[in-house]
Amino acid sequence: MNATKAPLARALLHPERFASIVQPIRSEPLSTTLRRYADKPTPPTSAPALAPAPEDPKPVSAADLPSPLADAPRATGKAVEQFTPKPLPRPIGLPRPPRAGENAGVDTRSWKQRRDDFVDYDKHIVKRKILTERMATPYFREWSNMRHHKGKSFVAPPRLFRAERALYFPNLQGQTLLKDAEVRDTTPVLSDKISIVSVFSSAWAEHQATSFVGKKENAELHEVVAASGGRAQMVQINVEENPLKAALIKLFKPSLRAKLGRDAWGKYFVVTRGLTGEMRDAMGLLNSKVGYTYLLDGACRVRWAGSGIAEGDEREGLVRGVRKLIEEAKGKKGSPGGTKSAI
Repeated sequence: MNATKAPLARALLHPERFASIVQPIRSEPLSTTLRRYADKPTPPTSAPALAPAPEDPKPVSAADLPSPLADAPRATGKAVEQFTPKPLPRPIGLPRPPRAGENAGVDTRSWKQRRDDFVDYDKHIVKRKILTERMATPYFREWSNMRHHKGKSFVAPPRLFRAERALYFPNLQGQTLLKDAEVRDTTPVLSDKISIVSVFSSAWAEHQATSFVGKKENAELHEVVAASGGRAQMVQINVEENPLKAALIKLFKPSLRAKLGRDAWGKYFVVTRGLTGEMRDAMGLLNSKVGYTYLLDGACRVRWAGSGIAEGDEREGLVRGVRKLIEEAKGKKGSPGGTKSAI
C-alpha cells in the first residue's frame, strides 16, 4: 500500500483512535464574526461655546465722515460750472485727536510689510484708485475754480462749533524759521493754546489768509491776542510740496525772520509732505491756490474756519470766537460749547 494512503486507511479501520482528537475540534463552533476593535472613546462633554467677543469697532477715518462741502469745486471730479459758497453747516476736520509724529510722509514699513502690501489685492485697488485720481486731475482745474468767488470754498460759520461736536486739526511736520533747521510737529505748538492758524501754498493764498488775520486788515484781532496773556497765538503753515519752491522758501528764510519777528519764528511751518488728499477734503482745503484760516481750541479742535478773502462780518466773527475761547480758558464761563454762542 502506498505510504501516503496508510494514515487514511488506519483512520477508516480504527475510528475510535481519532475520537479524542476530533471531538475537541467539533466542540468549538465555527464563528464568522469579525473581530471588534476598541471603540473610539467618547469625547468629554465640553461646556457650551461662549459667544464670540464683539469685534473692536473699525477705526473711523476722514473718508468715512460725510463732507459738508460735497458740492464745492475741487481739483478732482467733475468741473463745477456754477457755485455759491455757503456757511459751514457742520464741523470740518479729522475724527481723531492729533499726535506728534503722525503724517510725516515717510514710509516706515519693513521690507516684509512692503512685500505683503504689494501682493495684497485690496490695498492694490485702493492705491490704483488714488493714482487714477491724480492722473485724471486737470493741471489748471484749481486755477479755473478761482473764478467762483475768487476760490472761496465756504463762508465762515456765524458762531463757534460746539466743543463736543468739533473735529480735529491734523498733526503736520515741517521746518520752522528757527535756525536749527529741525523738523518739528505742529501739535505740541497748538496744544493748550487758542490758535489762529493760517494755511496757504502761494503768495496769493497767503494774501487771502492775511485778509482775516493781518494787522492792518484785522487790528482788533491782534489786540485781543496781545491781551490774552499768552493764551492765544497766531500760527502760519506754508504747504509747499514742490521741491523747487520749497528750496526757494528756504533761501528767503532770513527775510521772513525779519518780517515776522523772533517770537513768531517757531510758529511758522514749511510743510513739504504728509498732507494727503483725504486730509485736505476733511479739512476743507479744496484748492491749493486759496488761503484758509482756522480757529483751534487747546485740544486742537476746529471751532471756526474761513476760506478765501474775508467777506462781510467774517473778521468780526473770528474776533468774537477768539474772545469766547479766551473766556472759556480763563474759566469765566461754563463747559466749552455749552452756551448759546456755539452751534
